[in-house]
Amino acid sequence: MKLYIIRHAEAEGQDPKAKLTAAGNEKSEQLANFLKQYPIELVISSPFTRALHTIEPFVRKNNIPFKIDHRLSERLLSGENLPDWLGKLKQTYVDRDLKFTGGESSNEAAQRITELVEELKQCSHMSAAIVTHGNIMSLLLNHYRPDFGFDEWRQLSNPDVFEIAFSNEQAVVNRIWQ
Repeated sequence: MKLYIIRHAEAEGQDPKAKLTAAGNEKSEQLANFLKQYPIELVISSPFTRALHTIEPFVRKNNIPFKIDHRLSERLLSGENLPDWLGKLKQTYVDRDLKFTGGESSNEAAQRITELVEELKQCSHMSAAIVTHGNIMSLLLNHYRPDFGFDEWRQLSNPDVFEIAFSNEQAVVNRIWQ
């Protein structure tokens, strides 16, 4: 099975209802053209507006079955405003059980997204795509490639696409977005 992990295009903010910027809308069209070369049979997206709007052109143009799954929502670092959020986030890549008030740890977030991936590996589809967010995406990639951490998260683009090829309990991870 092949799984395509897609990070949303550039958005106006971090709110779940934040829309794509004009550049983000352009990139979502480019993404739709890019993805058509891959035999994607199913798309599952975060319910956040920026994720939905990123994948909508691809789904519409190619008539791909589409679902929403809350497990693909961005990880909530904290329920409070953290002025030093970047430093706090970096700490969670080192201490994966570190949890800030109202937020979830790296391990908790990774568990929900890897649970979804394990379900997809058991289904009849040969390929699927999930549309998600940078932090949760990096935690999933880290699950299959332990060297993928905070610095690699910082290098992700909007959008970004990785392919994970699964065979005999092995996973090969490659970035395919240029």
